[in-house]
Amino acid sequence: MKEILEAGMLICFGISWPVSLRKAWRSRTAQGVSEVFLWLIAIGYALGLAGKLLFNPNYVVAVYVFNLTMLLLNLAVFYRNKRLDRQAPMSPPEG
Repeated sequence: MKEILEAGMLICFGISWPVSLRKAWRSRTAQGVSEVFLWLIAIGYALGLAGKLLFNPNYVVAVYVFNLTMLLLNLAVFYRNKRLDRQAPMSPPEG
C-alpha cells in the first residue's frame, strides 16, 4: 500500500511536467521560471530514485525516472529559453 500511495503522489506531480514542458517550449522565454527551484526538485527526485534503487527497488522507480526525465527536459528548455532571451533585442520600456 505504501508504494501505491507513493506512486500516486509521484504520478500527480508527474502530470504537471509535460504540461510545463509544452508551455515553456511554446513561450520561448525563461522569464518567470526559477532555475534554483527546478534544480532543487531535480536533486530531490535523484535522491528519491537513489533511495529506491539502493534500499527498496520496485515499480515506483519507473515513476521517479519518468519525472526526473521530464524535469531534465524542462531544464534543457529553460536554458534554451534563457539563450533566446539574451539574443532577443531589447524592447523600450512601456509607459
